[in-house]
Amino acid sequence: MDLRQVVEKYKGMARGFGEPVPLAAFGLSREETERIFSVFDEDYHISRFFHFSLNPTTEPGGPPVVAYQINGFPHTHVSLDAEIQSIL
Repeated sequence: MDLRQVVEKYKGMARGFGEPVPLAAFGLSREETERIFSVFDEDYHISRFFHFSLNPTTEPGGPPVVAYQINGFPHTHVSLDAEIQSIL
């Protein structure tokens, strides 16, 4: 999955830019999720638009929250800034 695909998938899940979306919602395996998002996190020109967070709570009846290791840190969600579209 490349950056454009990640952004398009994010836009389809979030109500708007800046809204946290579970990393598990991208539908990738654990290994793919950790690898892809770690690569984006390491690139300064991309990472400034990504905001990872750890939110271990879930809504009643919702799926369990899965934490992923992004560059050695646990994260469950990501939000994107609208300005990321300027580098696509």
